[in-house]
Amino acid sequence: METKNYSSDSGFILLGLSSNPQLQKPLFAIFLIMYLVTVLGNVLIILAIHSDPRLHTPMYFFLSNLSFMDICFTTVTVPKMLVNLLSETKAISFLGCLVQMYFFMACGNTDSYLLASMAIDRLVAICHPFHYNRVMNPRRCLLMLLGSYTISHLHSLLRVLLMSRLSFCASHVIKHFFCDTQPVLKLSCSDTSSSQIVVMTETLAVIATPFLCILFSYLRIIVTVLRIPSAAGKWKAFSTCSSHLTIVALFYGSITYVYFRPLSMYSVVKDRVATVMYTVVTPMLNPFIYSLRNKDMKRGLRKLRDRIHS
Repeated sequence: METKNYSSDSGFILLGLSSNPQLQKPLFAIFLIMYLVTVLGNVLIILAIHSDPRLHTPMYFFLSNLSFMDICFTTVTVPKMLVNLLSETKAISFLGCLVQMYFFMACGNTDSYLLASMAIDRLVAICHPFHYNRVMNPRRCLLMLLGSYTISHLHSLLRVLLMSRLSFCASHVIKHFFCDTQPVLKLSCSDTSSSQIVVMTETLAVIATPFLCILFSYLRIIVTVLRIPSAAGKWKAFSTCSSHLTIVALFYGSITYVYFRPLSMYSVVKDRVATVMYTVVTPMLNPFIYSLRNKDMKRGLRKLRDRIHS
């Protein structure tokens, strides 16, 4: 008997964060505010960096691209979630689901590679300060940026091609607020074991590479900083990394919890909370973390404010 691919014909239903009707409008208000704060905060970071020549350095070059990618990352999921919170249908087409999945993974992976690039920047600045300008030259920074985008988009393309070959012949209700890999795989009536192996292996390679790069960079930084004789010198060196380390911990902590587990261990409620952390909360906090603990960014933001008011 022929199996009908139900969801490719009629799409999916996104349950969202809660099915309680009384929570829809409060959740809409909360996430709308968070989304607007995210966009405004990251736009201010980008404008401040581009308007202040003293911030035209590799670290802030990667930070401005990270802010841009954070805007894209939240825009892939949050506007659709806001529409669904006020809608009765909460529908998304099969193609729309794959497109959302593609850009979500592309933006998320680019974020991780940009964080790795920033770790390399700190490594060179602290461990090889006299070679910094030669090593972190504009051409190399641009190549690192292009590499981040290229690897991330190829990874996303492979994942979406695998998902597009699956059959969905029973339930079409996704117990999530966007089309993520694990909840969509849960709905498939195809044999997903091979897809799971490929997805987990390839994801491990793509996500673990920048993480190991960050880990190696900070191990080298710690060894170098511990050799500095004065406590003030050690604190100054570590303080240049504190903002970056905070973002890395938030980003990778929640991603590891969501994606590096077998499908059998998937938990709807816990995964929703963890996913909100790295898709909404972390991009919203990034501008605050980098501006409140960074004298150069504070100066750049004040300069931007003065330019707007003048």
